[in-house]
Amino acid sequence: MELSGDDRLERYRQCAARLLASRWWRGAIAVTAGALPALAFPAPSLWWFAYVALVPWMLLARSAPTARRAALDGWLGGLGFMVAVHHWLLPSLHVFTVVIAALLGLLWAPWGWLVRRLLGGVPGPGRAAAALVVLPSGWLMVELVRSWEGLGGPWGLLGSSQWQVPPALRLASVGGVWLVSAFVVVVNTGVALLAVAGETAARSSTRRTGTRRTDTPGTDTPSTNTRRTDTPRTDTPSTNTRRTDTPRTGTPRTDTPRTPTAVTATTLPALVGILTVATATAAAWAWAPRPEPAGHTRVAVVQPGIIADGIASADQRLAREEALTRTLAGRDPDLVVWGESSVGFDLADRPDVARRIAALSREVGADILVNVDARRSDRPGIFKSSALVGPDGPTGDRYDKMRLVPFGEYIPARSLLGWATSVGKAAGEDRRRGDRQVVMRTGRDVPSGQGHDLRIGPLVCFESAFPDMSRRLTRDGAQLLLAQSATSSFQNSWAPRQHASLAAVRAAETGRPMVHATLTGVSAVYGPEGSRVGSTIGTSASTAALYDVPLATGETAYVKWGDWPVHAALLVLLALGLAEGLRALRSPGRTAGRAAPGTTPGPAPEQREPRARTAHGSPARPGR
Repeated sequence: MELSGDDRLERYRQCAARLLASRWWRGAIAVTAGALPALAFPAPSLWWFAYVALVPWMLLARSAPTARRAALDGWLGGLGFMVAVHHWLLPSLHVFTVVIAALLGLLWAPWGWLVRRLLGGVPGPGRAAAALVVLPSGWLMVELVRSWEGLGGPWGLLGSSQWQVPPALRLASVGGVWLVSAFVVVVNTGVALLAVAGETAARSSTRRTGTRRTDTPGTDTPSTNTRRTDTPRTDTPSTNTRRTDTPRTGTPRTDTPRTPTAVTATTLPALVGILTVATATAAAWAWAPRPEPAGHTRVAVVQPGIIADGIASADQRLAREEALTRTLAGRDPDLVVWGESSVGFDLADRPDVARRIAALSREVGADILVNVDARRSDRPGIFKSSALVGPDGPTGDRYDKMRLVPFGEYIPARSLLGWATSVGKAAGEDRRRGDRQVVMRTGRDVPSGQGHDLRIGPLVCFESAFPDMSRRLTRDGAQLLLAQSATSSFQNSWAPRQHASLAAVRAAETGRPMVHATLTGVSAVYGPEGSRVGSTIGTSASTAALYDVPLATGETAYVKWGDWPVHAALLVLLALGLAEGLRALRSPGRTAGRAAPGTTPGPAPEQREPRARTAHGSPARPGR
C-alpha cells in the first residue's frame, strides 16, 4: 500500500522524534548542527550558508523538553562549532583540541537556554520580536567572551565569514565584525521563526485532515462535515454528531481555530526582522562614510616558502629571502615586507645579519620590515618583534608582539597545563609580551596627502584577528596596516586562507589598506574598503610580489565609535534580565510555566498519559 504525502511526512516526524528522544542521538545531532557554520569560512567559503547555518541548531534547542536539555544542546553545539572551525589544530594539539573546544563550548549553554525560552512552542508576536533582538545579543556576548586572548582569541567570529561580500564589509565599517555577526544571527533567527510557523501550519493541516476521516464509506452528507463516532450510523445529519466518548462542553477546540492567527503572529516579526537587516545594509551601503583616496604606495611581499626544519633552517630561510628580495631591484618598491619569524637572530646580537639586510635595503631602494623570532640580547626571554631596517641598518622602530597564541607561543598556567607539551606541539618555552603598539615611519617619500613619509602599523600573526588592535593603530595615525604571519604548521589545512581573509575585514573596519605577509602562504593585500588588491600568493609559492596599494584618509564609524554593537547587546541582555526578575517578583512560583504577555507559552515538559486499565489485568501486573 502506497503511503500518501501526509502519512509519509508523519512517519518522518515519528522517526525524528525517536532520534531526538535518545540522549546519544540528540547529542550527536547537536554537535553536527553546531559544526555547520564552519562551512561559511574559508576554505569552503560558502558565505551565503552563514545566513541559514544556525537554523538546525536553533530548531533543535527550541524542541528541548526542558531548559536544562536546551542548555546541553547549546553546549554540544558550541563544542561542534569550535572543533569544526579549529579542526586544523588537531595534528598539533591532538586530543587537547577537543578539551579546549568542550570548555569554550560551555559559553553557548546560556544561548541554547535563550533559544528555547524565546522560540519554544508557537511564539507569539512578543516572543518572536524579542527573539530577533535577544538571540543576536546573546551570540555577541559569546563571541566577546571567547575573544579574550587567554581563551584563544576572536578566531572564527561569525561576521568574519562575510569577508568577500561588499555589503557586509560596508556594515563592518559601521559597527565592525560585531555588527555583521549580529545581522547574520538576526537572519538565522528570522528563518527559524518561519520554519516554526511552517511546521505549525503543517501540523494544523494534518489535524484538520484527520478529523474529517470516517470509519464507514459513503454517506448522504458531504464527508467534510462528518465527524467520527463510536456509534452505528444513523439518519441524523452528521453535522450534529459528536464523539460519544468525549463529553460535550462549551470550550472551543484549541487546535485549528487559532492556528492562522498564531502562524501570522510568528511570520510577521520574522519577515520584519529580515527586512530590517536588508534595509540597514542598504542604508550603510548608501550613506556610511567611505574612505577618501589619498594616492598609492608600492609594497613588496617576500614569501620564501617551505624550508626544511633543522639547525640550519634559519640561515637557509634568510638566504632565500635575500635572493627573492634582490629580484625587486629596479622595480621601485616603497616598502618590502617579510613574514613572521623571517629572521631567527637578534639583530643587536648579530650585527652581521643587520648589515646584510641593510645592504638589501640599499640595493632595492626601500626599507625592509622583518620579523625577529629570537632571544633578545638586551632583555631576558624570547620575543617576536617587527623591526624596520633601512639603508643604514635598523631604524630603531620595533614592535614586540603583545597577544600571544595560547599553547602555540605560551602555555596558560604552565604549572597546571604543562603536560600539553607531551601530547602535541605546544610551546616548550613561553614567549615574552610587548607592552604597547607602535606606528612606524618609513624613510621613503610617499605622496599620500598626509606628509611624505609612510606611517605603518604592524601586527604579528593572529593579532590580525583582533579588531581593537587595528582600530588603535588607525587612531594613532597608521596609513597602512601590516600583518606578518606564519602558518607553515597548518600548511595543507583551511588555516592559511582563514587567516588571510581576516585582513579584508580589518581593512573594511578601519578604512585603511592591509597587507598580510606570510612565510609560506597565503599572502594577500586588501584595499581600504576590504576589496582584494592583485592576486594572492598561494601556499605552494616561493616568490616576491609587488602590489600597488591604494591609500586613504578619513574615519570610519567603527574607528570613531568602536564596539558599540557589543555595548548595545549587553544593554539588551541586562534589560531582559531585569524584565525576567520583575516578572518573577510580581508572580512568584508561576513564571516558570507562563510566557510573556501577548505570547504563546513555550514548551512544557511532556507528561505521561495514565496507563490503560483492563478488566482482566495482565500476567506482568495482575489486577491492572
